Amino acid sequence: MAAPPLLLRSVPVLRLRLHLHHLHRRLFAGSFRPLCAAAAAAEDSASTEPASPGEKASPEDKASAVLSSAKEPPRYHRWDDPDYRKWKDKEEEILRDIEPIVSLAKEILHSDRYLDGQRLTAEDEKAVLRRLLMYHPHAEDKIGCGLDYIMVERHPQFRVSRCLFVVRTNGAWIDFSYQKCLRAYIRSKYPSYAERFIREHLKRGSG
Repeated sequence: MAAPPLLLRSVPVLRLRLHLHHLHRRLFAGSFRPLCAAAAAAEDSASTEPASPGEKASPEDKASAVLSSAKEPPRYHRWDDPDYRKWKDKEEEILRDIEPIVSLAKEILHSDRYLDGQRLTAEDEKAVLRRLLMYHPHAEDKIGCGLDYIMVERHPQFRVSRCLFVVRTNGAWIDFSYQKCLRAYIRSKYPSYAERFIREHLKRGSG
């Protein structure tokens, strides 16, 4: 009795699949090659390790040794990483905290609200004093004999830049950097996250 035509037509396909399966096993069995440098180093050390007398390590054993000794690949920032989520939450908290005083400082310095040499209003001066100047690392030296008021003026050396200045009770005046004040404030309130935040969000300031 002849085989059904459909079965006869499927025989060559089955033979081809079986042939490819055996070819795949011959090509890749025992020939694993690690992609990272750490795994390559592990493979080198495994290949130089002396075998027991009369015993020769098989390719499968070498591949197994490489897989077990290879280091974990580097981790990238992912939202499913608790440490990364914690950092992003704290980053957002710091940004919300400093946003009002940063916006005010930029408006004072970079808008037309104040002319060069003009004294700040009582409200702006109070905010700058409480949220910025008091955190300056050298606040006492800046204030000196006493604070008369705070003003906006051109930097004496870099005339294109406008700065905040402390005007002392004796008439002397000296500039201070609001970014340096911010960095000191962040370090005092968020010590565990300050350096990373400063590195990623704040430029270096002088004064």
